[in-house]
Amino acid sequence: MILLIVGVLLILTGLFAGTVLVAVPLGLLQLATGPALWVLFPVCCVAGYVLFAIGGRMGEIRGLSLAISGLLLMLAVASAIGLVLGAAGMLHADGSTLSLWYVMIIAGMAGFLGSASFGRAAPQS
Repeated sequence: MILLIVGVLLILTGLFAGTVLVAVPLGLLQLATGPALWVLFPVCCVAGYVLFAIGGRMGEIRGLSLAISGLLLMLAVASAIGLVLGAAGMLHADGSTLSLWYVMIIAGMAGFLGSASFGRAAPQS
């Protein structure tokens, strides 16, 4: 049970780090994004998922996997929208868009792989 709780908390921490990495370049938050957030975003998401998968039952794991995949894909889409708005000159936020590219690639790949795994059904005999 403790692995489930710690896993979920780590996943939420990783998603928060990714959200901050997206929100700051868009001008939605006035926070500093140091190197720790860049590392903690993928590390907390992966470590949390591993802990949850070790301590969870199959139904719980499938449900959380689908939820995490959806949240990661939404984070990737928000990053892509921010990049498009920035390229069109519609963003007035100062600073680099490197974190948007980073989150879009990491969250997009992880979210895609997680959601694509639900399209495959286990063979039944």
